[in-house]
Amino acid sequence: MAEQRAYEVERIPFFLHWQEKAAFKETYAGAMDTVVVEGQHLKPKGSASKTVLIFMHPTGTMNLLPMPNALAASGIPCLTCGSRYPHNDTALIMEKVILDMGHYIRYAKEKLGYEKVILAGWSGGGSLSMFYQSQAENPTIEATPAGDPVDVKGAGLIPADAVLQLAAHVSRAITLTEWMDPAVADELDPEKRIRALDLYDPGAPNQPPYSDEFLATFRAAQIARSQRIDDWVREKLAHLKRTGRENEEHCFVVYGTMADPRWLDPTIDANDRKGPNWCYMGEPRVVNMMPAGLARFCSLRGWLSQWSYTESRADGPKCAGTIKVPFLVIDNSADDACTPSHADRIYAGIGHDDKERYTIKGATHYYIGQPDKMAEAVGLTIDWLGRKGMLV
Repeated sequence: MAEQRAYEVERIPFFLHWQEKAAFKETYAGAMDTVVVEGQHLKPKGSASKTVLIFMHPTGTMNLLPMPNALAASGIPCLTCGSRYPHNDTALIMEKVILDMGHYIRYAKEKLGYEKVILAGWSGGGSLSMFYQSQAENPTIEATPAGDPVDVKGAGLIPADAVLQLAAHVSRAITLTEWMDPAVADELDPEKRIRALDLYDPGAPNQPPYSDEFLATFRAAQIARSQRIDDWVREKLAHLKRTGRENEEHCFVVYGTMADPRWLDPTIDANDRKGPNWCYMGEPRVVNMMPAGLARFCSLRGWLSQWSYTESRADGPKCAGTIKVPFLVIDNSADDACTPSHADRIYAGIGHDDKERYTIKGATHYYIGQPDKMAEAVGLTIDWLGRKGMLV
């Protein structure tokens, strides 16, 4: 691949707002029935490109991530897009996040004049981008998993021209379930634990390397715990409705959300990641109960939409099966968050043959301190976009 020219990048903040009727307010302060989202336009000075990459995560902001900045510095404009739930996914509804993404894509095409829009699904943005594209191509959703109205079907979502999966995971719900601690015996008291399932008890009967039998039992117990929370959430919502409080909420804590045998036994879903006893947020035993853990604070509706193994619709591989546009999948061989099976499942789920996959040897999840690995990923992306006629 030819060496890319280095561009100076303008960082242009912008915001979008629109009216959207809701029975109650999900985000803090601001006008009722008004949605405001904020993003940044990373615009290479001197580039005449009419192609833009959309980077969006359900709750994170991607303005300072290495990948979009490196792509912009190579001449590819990027929009880094925040949802209506920035840095707080307690009440996040995935169906509403794809409505937010739809507004960004319309803005990119109709206001900024871009002709080709590419979804750059990085990390947690991977399943979001596939959920969006599946509904943009074939819109069906008119209600959230909790039964609240949400007009995805009538939103006029504009399909993107291609989908990138960059160090992406399969979905928030599946990832949470695979990280969930099935040793938690009481959702209100995480100190009450099932010793046979406790990865962090040095006296527990099962220690790494784990047997296939133990892993099967452990995975089944993780799914069972998720489904018990589902049942409790459904009953809570039904109780609120029965008592005439259908627009009220009940927030709760989910303890123990970083107990994946992968992090203690690196032979499971093996790659070049650091370990054992390590994950992308640090020591897994600590992350398991830390305040910033996945799904730590939830609303009833937010749980069903983004975290429920059974109810969440933002299932990346499943959504990929209906998408018609080209796919590029790039994973990193030292990724300590999205291990190889994530890219395997995404790639296998794509329902057509216009797809390519590459692995960046030695690259970690964020490419921090790895400019050579970042350059390789950027080069692969630009080369693929060119070969697919996406650079205009």
